[in-house]
Amino acid sequence: MGRAEARRAQKKGGRPARGGGKPRKTGIRRFFTWKLLLAYFVALIGLAAGAFYALYLYVDVPGEGNKAAQAQSNVYKNQKGEIIARLGEVNREEVPLSKVPKDVQNAVVAAENKNFWTDPGVDLKGTARGILNTVMGRGKQGGSTITQQYVKNYYLDQRQTVTRKVKELIISLKVQDQKPKTEILAGYLNTSYFGRNASGIQAASRAYYGKDVDKLSLEEGAYLAALLQAPSQYDWGTATDAGKRNVEARWNYVLDKMVEQKWLDPEKRKAMQFKPPGQPKPPAGLTGQNGYLVQAARQEMIRELKRQGRPESDFAAGGWTITLSIDPKKQAALEKAVKNQLLDDLDPKAREVDGHVQPGAVSVDAKTGHIVALYGGQDFLKHQLSNATRGDYQPASTFKPLILASALQNESKTQSGQPITPSTTYDGTNKRPVVGPGGDGFAPENEDQYSEPAINVQMAMNKSVNTVFAQMAVDVGLSKVKKTAVDLGMKSDFEEVPSMSLGSMGASPLEMAGVYATLDNHGKKVTPSIIKSVSWKGENYKLPNPAGDERVVSRNTADGVTSVMTGVVEDGTANIVASGRYQVAGKTGTSDDDKSAWFTAYTPGLVTSVGLFGEGPGGKQVTLQGTGGNGRVNGGSYPAKIWAAYTSTVFDDEDDDAKFDLETQDKYVPPAAVPSGKPSGSASPGASKSPSGTPSGSRSPSGSPSGTPSGNTRSPSTGPSHHTPSIPPTSPSTGTTKPTTSGGTGGGQDTRPNGGMNPPPPA
Repeated sequence: MGRAEARRAQKKGGRPARGGGKPRKTGIRRFFTWKLLLAYFVALIGLAAGAFYALYLYVDVPGEGNKAAQAQSNVYKNQKGEIIARLGEVNREEVPLSKVPKDVQNAVVAAENKNFWTDPGVDLKGTARGILNTVMGRGKQGGSTITQQYVKNYYLDQRQTVTRKVKELIISLKVQDQKPKTEILAGYLNTSYFGRNASGIQAASRAYYGKDVDKLSLEEGAYLAALLQAPSQYDWGTATDAGKRNVEARWNYVLDKMVEQKWLDPEKRKAMQFKPPGQPKPPAGLTGQNGYLVQAARQEMIRELKRQGRPESDFAAGGWTITLSIDPKKQAALEKAVKNQLLDDLDPKAREVDGHVQPGAVSVDAKTGHIVALYGGQDFLKHQLSNATRGDYQPASTFKPLILASALQNESKTQSGQPITPSTTYDGTNKRPVVGPGGDGFAPENEDQYSEPAINVQMAMNKSVNTVFAQMAVDVGLSKVKKTAVDLGMKSDFEEVPSMSLGSMGASPLEMAGVYATLDNHGKKVTPSIIKSVSWKGENYKLPNPAGDERVVSRNTADGVTSVMTGVVEDGTANIVASGRYQVAGKTGTSDDDKSAWFTAYTPGLVTSVGLFGEGPGGKQVTLQGTGGNGRVNGGSYPAKIWAAYTSTVFDDEDDDAKFDLETQDKYVPPAAVPSGKPSGSASPGASKSPSGTPSGSRSPSGSPSGTPSGNTRSPSTGPSHHTPSIPPTSPSTGTTKPTTSGGTGGGQDTRPNGGMNPPPPA
């Protein structure tokens, strides 16, 4: 073809037959030129960047962490800092970064992300590799920064999906901008899993080394840092030989990286040797008394949160460290006293009643208001209702001092116009009907039919004469008596009826210990607390002072009642606890049919309330009569013996006050002289006979009371003792000997040395 023909062909759009340039690509090949491929690549990058930017705008940092990351255990400790129990689904206890030693922080950073302090918070190469491996089904891939791991632990979850990894990347970038590095590291340390069911470095420190994180050495911290790579495989207590070699190599790696980063002196590094951590220990349980102690602390914390307007769920979420006020020595002494004075006597196989006995006790430091010992039952796992805090049994005659307190506080008078003081004379005739507004013909029976037509208040307290205090309550006014009782610390859910004078309401040893502690504290309110201190997620949490400055009764009133109750110990139903080492003020109590027996008393600094409850099948209240093979049970028997054995053991002759510091005009009146003549009570002695019919609250012909406790007003007789035969008591009114009741277990004085007790253990 000539040149002229070629030009003509070119003008017509044809192609030269041969030569003259490259032929044009046709079909699909024309879309894959190098220029188009470059354009495609640029467009793809642009689309990816746009998509990522859109996701960046769309994905927000969650307002709070996921529930699993926030959940923590609640930790309960004794005064020594020893863990009593750790409760919660997650074994985690958050701590501020300031509590983690700097060397330990550096060990973790060296192990996991040595450039943490300067990096942008993400590892793009590692993340891309992780996404690719996830798409290809290769499983988990490391390489994330500490920031990314924190985001995964705290905001997301552990699923290996592309979506989760992309979210992790975006949130990490935002967290890096919004939070300081120190906060990110603290979050990482508190959410990482270290094995042994320990989430967070504080729980890990306890699990592997048995101490708080701030006590860790660098070598120990380096081991915990090494664990993060493979917690289960690197646990020295359960690791294979290969696992032990690997974790030791990882430990060395951590320290070498610290040297590389100039966080550890090379010479110091050379001297370090690997020391394996201790073996795993089973978690502290709730057996024995532990469950009762934890239960009481938990109930107190929930009440406090409620008082502050916070829901119970705040406590259930965990993160609380509660240090109890329990004194280990006093706690051990109380448990020993219950065992030696009561439990060793019981044989449920031989006597059904022995299987019904439920002891409970609370001991309170009156000066601080803190509970130093608590006995809730023989074993929490077998009986989870605490006998120390249950309020379903009558406190009986332990309520009587509160009536006198109300009389003194209100400067009350008898219905004949005489001021009520310890020397005021009342009619103590058995079944004497109460006279006056609100009395409603109530005619209580005195224990063992005790009857004394003229008896002063002091002697009536000593012998726990029901008729005297029933009349006194009406003289003072039932509403005033209730107000005083509530002010002192009793719950207000009881009726203003004449039988309340004999303790017909329900109460717990904890409640009665608080009431008596307020009296011991000279009238300033004591609200017993089992909690010494509390922290929440590492920060101290303020609680109210259990022994504040709120005065609920005058000092004259409180000290006057204390003085009168010393007479109960020196000359009355609690004579069994009298001691030459220290003064005691207290009161016995025995409820209807001996279903409960009480002794609540105090020295100048320590208040202890002991209760014994008869609990049958289904929680039914049953009699305690026959317990330990003895006859009747009252407050002057087992409860008083437990109290005496405990108090004599824990009383410190050098540090504890032996005598009460009393400022009162209403002092103890010796019982030598009983005033003669007409009593100050408004009914004459001849009114002791019951009116026709059965008065409300009086005993039926069978001797069974009608809904009222019998108190503890038994004529002096021997306390129950399987060691020594009973000795017939002497009647206080005639000086003659009268036979004991069946079983010989009255609640009054014991004519044997030391009240029939075994010698108390040495202090």
